Amino acid sequence: MSHYKLYCLDARDKITKAHWIQADSDEEALAIACAMGLDSDCELWLGARKVARIVDGQASMLPNDSATQLR
Repeated sequence: MSHYKLYCLDARDKITKAHWIQADSDEEALAIACAMGLDSDCELWLGARKVARIVDGQASMLPNDSATQLR
């Protein structure tokens, strides 16, 4: 089981809230996040890897080999 972080963002993409999600896969973590009834855009992260961005309740998953990582 992996520990994901869901960051909720304001209009300037600044973090306003964070939620921790435990899931066995990216898809499961994203399903849990989407079921939370989010009221803002959010990003789902696993460690330094951004898994997905959720905008207006619609998720955009990033490929596992994405270069979108913290450096």
